Amino acid sequence: MNCTKCKTKAVLKLPRHNAAFCKNCFNSFAHDQVGRAIRSQEMFGKSDRILVAVSGGKDSLALWDLLLKLGYKADALYVNLGIPGYSNRSRDKVQHYAETVAAPYGAKLHLHTVEQTEGAGIKELAQLVHRPTCSTCGTIKRYQFNRVAIEQDYDVMATGHNLDDEAARLLGNVLHWQEDYLEKQSPSLPASIDGFAKKVKPLYRLTERELAAYCVLNGIDYIVDECPMAQGARTLLYKEVLNRLETESPGTKQYFYWGFLERQRKKAPTEATMTEKDQASLHPCPTCGQPTTGDICSYCKLMARAKASPAR
Repeated sequence: MNCTKCKTKAVLKLPRHNAAFCKNCFNSFAHDQVGRAIRSQEMFGKSDRILVAVSGGKDSLALWDLLLKLGYKADALYVNLGIPGYSNRSRDKVQHYAETVAAPYGAKLHLHTVEQTEGAGIKELAQLVHRPTCSTCGTIKRYQFNRVAIEQDYDVMATGHNLDDEAARLLGNVLHWQEDYLEKQSPSLPASIDGFAKKVKPLYRLTERELAAYCVLNGIDYIVDECPMAQGARTLLYKEVLNRLETESPGTKQYFYWGFLERQRKKAPTEATMTEKDQASLHPCPTCGQPTTGDICSYCKLMARAKASPAR
């Protein structure tokens, strides 16, 4: 199998593109896909300060690496969830990358430890508030990522969601006709109101397999294991279904998600309309100041329930 571009020996075949690449040409392909995502969605420019949400996994570390190599000003934030045996290993992967690769670019790593700030690890907090662990985790991570982005004056927050993630999320939203979520399932969401950071997903044109290959080929050490708290998550089922479809018909995921984005572009509300909706429904949380539609934000509500729990 030879590289489609340079005709040397290929290291990776991409059926959805009917192509195969050597290491150098694959890296060029990955850079091009991320560059096209950034430009087409008007995510950010070379002068913007970017905060990357990193977990120690392949997607977020690959994103940080790609942005730095493309010449962007990208720092990162790692949230230590306090999952025994898992969080420390994932933190070590992030710190190793930060010290050996990111630091020479002048990039820095922010660390947030849930046990120190929220008072307990994510599993214990979920038990205190009687909510699923993934739901509790999502609330805390969204809050802390947005908080650091705002407090540290970053222009945009970037997450490592890839094509598999977005296609699976879209499938779930369509199956349950969650129209509010569908309206905002874009790779780029504006900073619609004071207190919200702009949020982008520069990896939406690359798959999990491609990002794993990028890390292996470029010597990026990442945690391979799935988060133990994610076992049984419905998203994993959606990914499995889409993977079976992809095997039988390469390109299914990109046709599904990219087709959705194209239809949204043609008929979706404009950015100004989305901003107007948020401005009409959101107000500062009286406890922390972050935007919310409720009396208090979901994070402050969660923390209040945790502190009031008898188990504490």
